[in-house]
Amino acid sequence: MAKLSSSSLRSGIESAPPQRSTGALMHRRVPLPWPADRDFRILSIDGGGIRGIYPATFLAGLEERYLEGSSVVRYFDLIAGTSTGGIIAIGLAAGLKAKDLRDLYVDRGREIFPPIRSGIVGELERHLRNACQYFKFRYDRKALMRILLDTLGDRKLGEAQVRLCIPSFEGRYGEVYIFKTPHHPDFHKDASERMTKVAAATSAAPTFFRPLQDGGYTFVDAGVWANNPIMIAVVDALSCFSVRPERVRILSLGCGDDPYIVGHSKIRLGGMLAWRDIIYAAMRLQSLNALGQAGLLIGADRIIRVSAPKSENQIQMDDWARAVLELPAAAESALEESGESVSQKFLSEPASRYEPVVRVPLA
Repeated sequence: MAKLSSSSLRSGIESAPPQRSTGALMHRRVPLPWPADRDFRILSIDGGGIRGIYPATFLAGLEERYLEGSSVVRYFDLIAGTSTGGIIAIGLAAGLKAKDLRDLYVDRGREIFPPIRSGIVGELERHLRNACQYFKFRYDRKALMRILLDTLGDRKLGEAQVRLCIPSFEGRYGEVYIFKTPHHPDFHKDASERMTKVAAATSAAPTFFRPLQDGGYTFVDAGVWANNPIMIAVVDALSCFSVRPERVRILSLGCGDDPYIVGHSKIRLGGMLAWRDIIYAAMRLQSLNALGQAGLLIGADRIIRVSAPKSENQIQMDDWARAVLELPAAAESALEESGESVSQKFLSEPASRYEPVVRVPLA
């Protein structure tokens, strides 16, 4: 089994690395050529914790119904994923099929998010976990890292089979941080990064996991600023390639689009306790805004959005038991409704083989 670097495990002070923004371009990126008659197909996958079962199951269904079991990754030119969506994106780029990732979530998700027992004892345990979360991280990352290492091994980002954009938030300098495969001459920083590190960096959800400290940086879950990474993908496509906006197609997969309602307690009482869940409003509204912006740039008719159905009692991001029970069936229903349309618009012919532009030693 591959081992994490010692820097991944230390929580002490490290020498300061340069800011990610150091040396940022001050002019428009020179786009690479793209055939005028070819669509640029993007797969964008939201964050959502264990609810990642939903997009993984939907993609697995596409493979089984329309691709004779072959990998869906061959039909996209770029994949962007945040948090759990980033893990799915990296897994696909590493050569796993969506079925493998779906089974991983279903079979081993409980190792990351141990389910709470039923009955009175379970309710007490739930309240205790919720109370403790005000003062400490809810889960240990060791289980997640063990699964990532078992699945991805020593693979580097530069070995990805498709272009990737995986966002994170860097807390040492307070900057956005997007890991990218070397699919443009300007992208030369991340090819030697381990996929396990990138997956952990995008999914270090605040209050759930300790921020990932690696290489002098402090990484936090990208859901705090780009839970829906669709605009990251659109900007990357339009800035890196000479593709016309009307040639971009996007399959956007969500883990649940439940609205955030400002209820009575927030209006009447206010205060930090009443507004303690405001991060979910930020995530929801960021997603709506990103979808709207992408639609304005390329045309809303060129985006297919598929997300878990709304629910009065939303599945929590760490509720493995409910997610396993409810989300696979919900994804199957979505396949019945939109699978044929997705197949026609995205799966009619494979994408051109991706070859890294920047050759960076992977040792």
